[in-house]
Amino acid sequence: MKILLKIWFVIGLLFLLIWFGVFNISATEKHWDITTKLLAFVKERSITVRAHDIKVPDLSKPDMIKSGAKNFDAMCAQCHLSPIKESTELSLGLYPKAPVFYQQNHTGHGAGNTFWTIKNGLKMTGMPAWGDSHTDQQIWEMVAFLEKLNDMSAAKYTQLVGDGGHTHKNIEHIEEAVVPKSNNAHQENGHLH
Repeated sequence: MKILLKIWFVIGLLFLLIWFGVFNISATEKHWDITTKLLAFVKERSITVRAHDIKVPDLSKPDMIKSGAKNFDAMCAQCHLSPIKESTELSLGLYPKAPVFYQQNHTGHGAGNTFWTIKNGLKMTGMPAWGDSHTDQQIWEMVAFLEKLNDMSAAKYTQLVGDGGHTHKNIEHIEEAVVPKSNNAHQENGHLH
């Protein structure tokens, strides 16, 4: 009976904390340290369990890395930045901040975990699921590139991305589908405020 009473007390306390908005969900205020640690642990365990049986292909092929670089530059660099892009409007407003892969060693997470994350996305982080719009091969290409991105020079990055642009043909470019053509110069450069 005492255990049941304690459980109801905890449930009631949690309800009151939620009801009175004690936990601030604003992207401008950092999580409590305990919340950050708990969310990081839950995220890592969830990804590791789901990515456990993924078979990793050979990621060392230069063409694969180059294709991944182009897709990363077109789709990921706005949040994750790159050796030639140090900050963006989008990256500045994200919380939690997206990992900056060219400044940190990413290989410790494992290629299978990276593949799973790119394919499935992460809830409440801003990380989209690319699996609906990209083939597994295209996702593996991005993983191959990420494996080489740490400490990459701006010159090497520029060489890999070349003329830029997506290498996939699965969907129409979102910019063409969503942003209407107009004579407004502010809209034409990709901004629609």
